[in-house]
Amino acid sequence: MSESNTAAHEAPKGPHTFTFAGGTEGGWRVRSQQVWRGANIVEAQSVGIVDERAENVPTKAAWQLRGVVSNLRYTTNRDRQTLSGRQPGLGRTEAVFAAIIPIRKSAAWWDLAQDERRQVFEETSKHTSIGLDYLPAIARRLFHSRDLGEPFDFLTWFEFAPENEPRFDDLLARLRATLEWTFVEREIDIRLVNSSVSQA
Repeated sequence: MSESNTAAHEAPKGPHTFTFAGGTEGGWRVRSQQVWRGANIVEAQSVGIVDERAENVPTKAAWQLRGVVSNLRYTTNRDRQTLSGRQPGLGRTEAVFAAIIPIRKSAAWWDLAQDERRQVFEETSKHTSIGLDYLPAIARRLFHSRDLGEPFDFLTWFEFAPENEPRFDDLLARLRATLEWTFVEREIDIRLVNSSVSQA
């Protein structure tokens, strides 16, 4: 599979679509795959990331998940400024571990009004505040999939150095303990390592 190593790393210039393709080749090898809620997807050996502006999406893949980099939905201006000052970019040399976590929320979540969802997301569950506690160790990018008719609403991509994986596990544990996560009906945690890292 052809893959741009910087596909998910470049700052997007307006909304556009990325495809994460699971198969036998790609820039990231799969280390583990764990279902937290709902149905699993086919296990793959590797994951490739394709920027659809520049590359053809591979047709021979066990699965393809598409998402759009878009604007922040619930973040206040103060939080946005804090994030921009502390959020590291993707593609750091030491961040050879990654995770892609596809998530789908329930109809009950989407039946809430925008302000009600923000109340759960920020005011009650403190989603952004929790994430800030793990910067700059854990880099993150969110891809929106719901409006593309995909099986998941979001694809969350994380990158971190191997020694920070316990901190990443702690981040996930805290998020999964919130009210917001009671609305999650499907979630898969796929752990990866950069394909350039030796398997020795």
